[in-house]
Amino acid sequence: ALKDCEIDSTQFSPARLLDAVSTLKNKLVGAEAFSASAQDFFSKALSRAYARYQALLASQNALDFDDLLAKTAILLEGQAEVCREVQDRLQFILIDEYQDTNHAQYRIAKALASAHGNICATGDPDQSIYRWRGADIRNILAFERDWPHAHVVKLEENFRSAANILKAAD
Repeated sequence: ALKDCEIDSTQFSPARLLDAVSTLKNKLVGAEAFSASAQDFFSKALSRAYARYQALLASQNALDFDDLLAKTAILLEGQAEVCREVQDRLQFILIDEYQDTNHAQYRIAKALASAHGNICATGDPDQSIYRWRGADIRNILAFERDWPHAHVVKLEENFRSAANILKAAD
């Protein structure tokens, strides 16, 4: 789809454009909203690519993975009745590797757990490795602020690494 967007591929590779579209979707920025704010040459080209990509997906009645997350977050935040129904079904939320969640995943978790406050997250800010796919370390760093009644258990003993590796890491 991106090759049909009338964008000079020598300047803007499909991979770079798809990565930028993924980032926008994970930040819950839709194609129209992004288009309204596009000012520089790259942003305008990206805006055209994003719009064409979304049109292609819509024409095939398809969603990509980022759409699944973004549309879920928007649905839960925009439709209180739907959110309440899902909250009633999922009264306990467990998120593994919380340090590797992106903005859309963070917003989904907040929406789902806000009614009951029953959220359990595992993670280690020192092991955040997915920034390249939109993971936001601020999500885990803000956990105690977001969930002030949460009980935090710190696992400070490591049984998987040798002492010299842990010493170097510290």
